[in-house]
Amino acid sequence: MTDSPDATEPSEAARHALLGVRQEVAKAVVGQEAAVSGIIIALLARGHILLEGVPGVAKTLLVRALAAALDVETKRVQFTPDLMPGDITGSVVFDTHTSEFSFRPGPVFTNLLLADEINRTPPKTQSALLEAMQERQVSVDGTSRPLPSPFLVAATQNPVEYEGTYPLPEAQLDRFLLKAVLPLPPRADELQVLARHAAGFDPQDLAAAGVSPVAGPA
Repeated sequence: MTDSPDATEPSEAARHALLGVRQEVAKAVVGQEAAVSGIIIALLARGHILLEGVPGVAKTLLVRALAAALDVETKRVQFTPDLMPGDITGSVVFDTHTSEFSFRPGPVFTNLLLADEINRTPPKTQSALLEAMQERQVSVDGTSRPLPSPFLVAATQNPVEYEGTYPLPEAQLDRFLLKAVLPLPPRADELQVLARHAAGFDPQDLAAAGVSPVAGPA
């Protein structure tokens, strides 16, 4: 029994889109193909991913480049010891112009949330992500608000420096579908990174690096 053309065409289109995403990410990030695959798998499976690696292995750049290639909205939260739950989910504020309370969405209202150094914030703030990661909604002031679709949390943590960090609770670790370890690049990749920087590569300007959308939320 052979597959009909109608059955193969969508899979071929998805395969070409996946290859295109890999090529676009490679314009900004050297190597780390396993982490790219992990993020895409988590996104397609409606899960979340934990990225672990020492500073300087392009964890943040990888997520930004992937969001640019997928043409989805991304936001970054730098987790610190003084970060409050409302800083992530949003809060209800009083509007002096209308004399009414209105909801101000937090950075969690995005497609791809980069939770940078998630283990540097207290458990109370870490738990603010639990409902968002599991239910894909947040509840503020008794009202549940759905998150955009697709929605993925890509959290990073430094496995070397533990001073001033808070280990992730088991309940939150269970919310991550995958954990990808980003190793130090081999010598050949390091030389390629240096050559790119010598040629004027700016990690803050992905458009100048040629990273362009090749896929979309659909």
